[in-house]
Amino acid sequence: MARPSISSSAAAAEAHSKSRFEAYSRLQAAAVAFGEKFPIPEIVAIGGQSDGKSTLLEALLGFRFNVREVEMGTRRPLTLQMVHDPTALEPRCRFQEDSEEYGSPMVLGTDIAALIKQRTESHLEKIQAAVSSKPIVMRAEYAHCPNFTIIDTPGFKMEATRGEPKNTPDEIRSMVKTFATPPHRLILFLQQSSVEWCSSLWLNTLREIDPTFSRTIIVISKFDNRLKEFKMRWEVDTFLGARGRFGDNTRPFFVALPNDCGTSNEDFRRQICELENRVLRQLQDDVKGGFDEEKYGSYIGFSRLKEYLESELHNRYKAAAPATLALEQQRCGEIGVDLTRLDMKLTAMSDVSRLKRLAVFHVGSICNHMLALLDGTNDPDPGQFGITTEDEQVQSGIHSWPGIDIPIKPTNSDLKLYGGAAFDRVVDEFFQAAYSKERPQLPKDKVANILLAHAKRGGSSAIAREAAQSKDNVGNILLAHAGRGGSEAAAAIAREAAQSWLSPLLDTACDRLAFVLQNLFELALVRKQNRDSKCKNLTSLLTLIPSCLHGYHLFVEHACSSKDPDIAEDMGGYIRFQAAIRCSYCKFVNELSRQCKNKVQGHLDTVTSPCLSGAGTLADSFDLSDSEKRQDQQSTSLKDQDLSSHVHGGKHKDIVITNAHGRMEKRARIAYEISGPLYSTICKMCGDSFFAIMRKVLIENNVHSAFESGFITPWRRGLFMAIFLDLFAVSDEKFMDMFDVPSGVDSVRNERHSLLERQKILVSCLKEFTDPY
Repeated sequence: MARPSISSSAAAAEAHSKSRFEAYSRLQAAAVAFGEKFPIPEIVAIGGQSDGKSTLLEALLGFRFNVREVEMGTRRPLTLQMVHDPTALEPRCRFQEDSEEYGSPMVLGTDIAALIKQRTESHLEKIQAAVSSKPIVMRAEYAHCPNFTIIDTPGFKMEATRGEPKNTPDEIRSMVKTFATPPHRLILFLQQSSVEWCSSLWLNTLREIDPTFSRTIIVISKFDNRLKEFKMRWEVDTFLGARGRFGDNTRPFFVALPNDCGTSNEDFRRQICELENRVLRQLQDDVKGGFDEEKYGSYIGFSRLKEYLESELHNRYKAAAPATLALEQQRCGEIGVDLTRLDMKLTAMSDVSRLKRLAVFHVGSICNHMLALLDGTNDPDPGQFGITTEDEQVQSGIHSWPGIDIPIKPTNSDLKLYGGAAFDRVVDEFFQAAYSKERPQLPKDKVANILLAHAKRGGSSAIAREAAQSKDNVGNILLAHAGRGGSEAAAAIAREAAQSWLSPLLDTACDRLAFVLQNLFELALVRKQNRDSKCKNLTSLLTLIPSCLHGYHLFVEHACSSKDPDIAEDMGGYIRFQAAIRCSYCKFVNELSRQCKNKVQGHLDTVTSPCLSGAGTLADSFDLSDSEKRQDQQSTSLKDQDLSSHVHGGKHKDIVITNAHGRMEKRARIAYEISGPLYSTICKMCGDSFFAIMRKVLIENNVHSAFESGFITPWRRGLFMAIFLDLFAVSDEKFMDMFDVPSGVDSVRNERHSLLERQKILVSCLKEFTDPY
């Protein structure tokens, strides 16, 4: 009665082992299809090109499918999931599709090889590469194959072949190292028997992957080609011992496999056995003294290698099962959480009132973070997210200040700043730009036009009459009139210079300040991600809603008083909604910039008004110090200067005209010109007095407060309400346009379906892993 019990126990153990392998195979399919990572015990076959990896795989499978006929062997990793099925008298091979599912079974070896080649070429053509790390997964069910998984990798090569990129050998080496590095994978390293260990090309690469050879199984292929060289026992034993290169715990296997490709599967398996027996007989009979069978006998022949691989993987499957089971349970729990989140998201995408509550909370949170950034904070890290003045100029597209050729370096220009600190730095940069020139360049023709117009304004007839009476003092008469208009001319020129030079500077300053404020939005999203992830309860998140709300407070209070536990749900997935917030905020800042430009332009118009900046009234019109008033009075005393030498060509010439009574009369016409010294004097008066005072009053008395009242104050007061009105003061239909996107719903549903498929596979594998325990 004991024998049936033993037989029954062995059968149960075999059934459990097969069930566990099936679970691992399913896990591996999920890992390839969904990108899951599980420490599944596997074998990775590596070696040089033409070292016999593909033939060894066929021997393990028990049938041939001529994969060697594919150009360059395998140019993509080939993952072979071998399933021992005693009922499968003919091999059934199925290839994994883009999901975890497998295609229809294939039997003919030529069809299998053709499909591998077709998939390889189409994929490589798609990615425009010579090799690819994306594996082809083939499941083979056969009565003559074991239960384990092996990954065949592209063979190492020294040089790229014709038509391949030169870096192809390096890509292959990097890919193989990536596949063989994980500690849960055994490395099956193949090398031809004709290669001496001292000249092995790829042994150093193997050492880089597994320095102690603790995971490595070394296989010397094509062993029958080396046998004829052995005459003495010491020669064989030395070769079989690998000269002690791998230590006492690692010994190579020596395998010889048939090369005939035209035989049937049954003949192929028979030839493997016959060749193995022939190799053993040669070692025993043709070598004097034979070989150390006790020491090396268990390492010679394909059957011994296959037996070792099955035993080693079985032990590793069993040892890895508890950790794999725990990881599966963890992933099942995580997927359950993700499914719940997606279900809630699908529900929320059709619930208008809930979406509005979430949206109000989200917008309020962003606004609060922008306020914090403007007030001053170190979150996010300024070293990573701040920018220097040079970076700010490049990113804003405003590389310089108009009319200024020299570089402007404000205080802290090399520091990485954002928010309020960056805003103040731009204001300082504007001040330096405005004071970078003593006075703007004044074209001589512009000075002449204004000066001559002022010299003759209201005085042309008087000059003519006086000239008619006294032809000898035309120059003196002209000088008197020019003197009376000189100060007015200088003031007019200063007004023109202030308008033409300071106005572009003010516009540029507003554009740069608007850029600083617009930059806050992206920083607020980063800060929100960092801060909101730490706030899981509603009470703490309520503080994120700004207090400066002047309308719609009932709606906002209702949204914030919601009992929805997911009020702080991440809204980042709603792309159109995020774009709408960003667009609304940019529109708000651009409107502030436009209003601020009008405000500062109004200040400039006031300062340059003829009513305030005319001759004799400029110093009295503004709150200047006594010294500044004296300087203004001194510089405007043009009529006290002797300019007689600077006015030339005061010539009298009579012209005849017809008067109102039809009588002919003689009139005097005056022709004169302005020399360099007079031009210099007018320019100096314009710059030193009129323009300097206008600039001082505008920049120091008006602009700084205008930037504050034009940008900062309305930004604080209107930030939330501007965005709120744009996004929420609309019909439900228009509001849902930001959320109810068919492609968005389909994307969530597809993600949910994918997670359900993962969960189904993982739960099935979990049951199979749990049953044996």
